[in-house]
Amino acid sequence: MTNDSVPTVKSALPGPLAEQLIRDDQRYTSPSYTRVYPLAVKRGYGMMIEDLDGNQFLDFTAGIAVCSTGHCHPRIVEAITAQAANLIHMSGTDFYYGPQRHLAERLAKLAPGESRKRVFFTNSGAESVEAAIKLARYHTGRSQIIAFHGAFHGRTYGAMSLTASKVTQRRGFGPFVPGVVHVGFGNCFRCPLNCSYASCEIDCVSYIERVLFQRTVAADEVAAIVVEPIQGEGGYIVPPAEFHPRLKELAEKYGILYVADEVQSGMGRTGKMFAIEHWGVEPDIICLAKGIASGMPLGAIVAREEIMNWPPGAHASTFGGNPVSCAAALATIELLEESLVANAATVGEYLLKGLRQLAARHSIIGDVRGKGLMVAIDLVQSKNQEPAKQERNQAIDDAFQRGLLLLGCGESSIRFCPPLICTRSDVDQALQVLDSVLSGIVAG
Repeated sequence: MTNDSVPTVKSALPGPLAEQLIRDDQRYTSPSYTRVYPLAVKRGYGMMIEDLDGNQFLDFTAGIAVCSTGHCHPRIVEAITAQAANLIHMSGTDFYYGPQRHLAERLAKLAPGESRKRVFFTNSGAESVEAAIKLARYHTGRSQIIAFHGAFHGRTYGAMSLTASKVTQRRGFGPFVPGVVHVGFGNCFRCPLNCSYASCEIDCVSYIERVLFQRTVAADEVAAIVVEPIQGEGGYIVPPAEFHPRLKELAEKYGILYVADEVQSGMGRTGKMFAIEHWGVEPDIICLAKGIASGMPLGAIVAREEIMNWPPGAHASTFGGNPVSCAAALATIELLEESLVANAATVGEYLLKGLRQLAARHSIIGDVRGKGLMVAIDLVQSKNQEPAKQERNQAIDDAFQRGLLLLGCGESSIRFCPPLICTRSDVDQALQVLDSVLSGIVAG
């Protein structure tokens, strides 16, 4: 599903047809949309996106980590078409149908850990986070939630209240859902304790127990710790090896639910079906969306059976578990298990190696990190290693002009989240474009 002729840019971007669509779009759509560059899409196939003017791009965004099997994979299209011919909608909240039942079973059995699981279906990642908040508060009878600086959990009010990635995502929308406290993610910082050891360093997990629980929030009032195994929008930040096991241990100690937001990191992206498997932790609740149905709108929470104990009517969703989306998800899981999770692991290692080689040639590249095909680089000022946000933005735009689709994250990071069908040849082409782009920025 890889086209060796991609990328192919025929003219200046955007072309005339794309420019017309963009002009019309801007007349009628919300200005809140964050269009990174002027890409007007006509079709996609595999790793390729074609715009209205016939320019073809190598896609290392996968629709923001959504199209896990590539664009319009024949087996996904077949599953969608077959299901749409039989049943498009009947609402799984009120009735029963096969695709929802079958997918619930697959997800319950796929989820890490030996505990029996149950599944609630949503339409999106934000809705999955909302459902997790409600379930955690209902099950525990507690109100407080701990989230992390740098986290992105969505834009609805509960999810936004947990989010602490960029101020623009929260500015003007307060007050937020009460009972949310943010702490540092996976790193060390100066301890705020006013004692003779005030200059010591304390890790984030210890901070929760030694400071937060002593000074701000009572542990027995905390319903859940909500955490991304690898932070997404916040910069593709991979925490230290001990972070998640210690965080889970802390949660268990105080009867707090451990909620893993796997909306971006789950469904094979990191080279395992769920990113949290890299740390050997079994979450109490897992939030899913994005890559679960390879482009169809679908989300879910997977919880331990004894936790998902809310009664009929406590939570529902008209479209969550839509039969067409469920059919696409079942086909997606088949492809992931057959080869794509393993491919993400091996090609991801190849990508990391290539980026580290680029970093050795370009001092503008700082940290290189990631797991599987969830990888990022930081662009930094060569003299002081401070974030180079303007250069990052320029690099993404210049890559687009050369036919490579990339996205930013964090303060000055570039993320690489291609479809999981990505090959070494695709990586080589992407690295070649990026090498040229960075050379131009440094020379400029």
